[in-house]
Amino acid sequence: MDRIIQIVNKVLEEEFEIDGHLLKPEALLYEDIGLDSLDAVDLIVMVDKKLGVRIEEEDARSIRTLEDVYNIIDGLLKEKQ
Repeated sequence: MDRIIQIVNKVLEEEFEIDGHLLKPEALLYEDIGLDSLDAVDLIVMVDKKLGVRIEEEDARSIRTLEDVYNIIDGLLKEKQ
C-alpha cells in the first residue's frame, strides 16, 4: 500500500502541482485537493499506466477521497497477483 500511496501522491504533486501537505487519505479530490472531473480522469489514466491496472468506469465514479483511489488500486493489484 505504501508504494501505491507514494506513486499516486507523486503524480498529484508533479503532474497537477498539488502541495504535498494536502495529500491525506481523507482528502476529497474535488473539494480539498481542487481537481475537476477532467483532472480526475487524467489522474486515473496516469496511475493506470504507472501501476499497470485499469480502473473501470464504475469504480472511478465511486471515488471521492484519496483513500478511495488507494484502496481501489490496492484491490486491483491483489486481483492481478
